[in-house]
Amino acid sequence: MNQPDSSAPVPPDAVSIAEIEAAINVWRNRSPAPTGPDELLVLCAEARVLADVYGVMIVSCSTSVPRSSLTATQAAALLGART
Repeated sequence: MNQPDSSAPVPPDAVSIAEIEAAINVWRNRSPAPTGPDELLVLCAEARVLADVYGVMIVSCSTSVPRSSLTATQAAALLGART
């Protein structure tokens, strides 16, 4: 299976797959999933909306997506991961 070339240059008006992945990890660290034998593994809302974009990027072998293609919720989650 071909994987996206994460070293490819990213246009200034786009978000890279690495940036999406890093933001998901920030949110996972801020709001970890509950642990225990009876707990379900769930992502917080911010990580979940970014995971939707990340999954599509993986399936389509995309290295970036236009910022304009993000929903307001996705853009807020991405921005919130930087603060």
